[in-house]
Amino acid sequence: MSSESGSVGSAPLRILVAEDQAIIRLDLRGILEKHGLMVCAEATDGEEAVELARTSRPDVALLDMRMPRLDGIEAARRIYAERPIPIVMLTAFSDRAVVEKAISAGVFAYLVKPFKESDLVPALRAAVVRHAELLTARRAVGEKPLRPVVISVRSPSGNDWPLRMERSEDGALEVHGVDDEARP
Repeated sequence: MSSESGSVGSAPLRILVAEDQAIIRLDLRGILEKHGLMVCAEATDGEEAVELARTSRPDVALLDMRMPRLDGIEAARRIYAERPIPIVMLTAFSDRAVVEKAISAGVFAYLVKPFKESDLVPALRAAVVRHAELLTARRAVGEKPLRPVVISVRSPSGNDWPLRMERSEDGALEVHGVDDEARP
């Protein structure tokens, strides 16, 4: 992503904007387009946001917290479950419980209204970068074979039984007894 153009590779960053108030939605579109970003879809409620995330395939979603039919947190949860993309929440609510609910739903950044124009684009860009880092880390973990783990389980009679646990190639968890010679 270019920090000047707000793009991913050579294409402009595609943004889904979900905001029930038309004037704010228009404002957001204007700000984003002024900074070289492309609004690929606009939703007026949470259900429409989920559907547009499916059909318009945005790079990032900007969701209002309070929307009709489905709130922004549930919309974020559904969008992220179907197609993990970075999500930025835009809301007038900043209490800790609400922020934690948004984060647990998959939100990567959180902007409180009234927001400054100078905060919007950096929040979107930061969410995109952090999301890419998360995906890279998850792929790296998946590529590395897991090392076997040896634990000791105490029997009711007080004897220790060493067990070796390891993941097989098909993903199953295998548990074996360990001889004294084979202990690490």
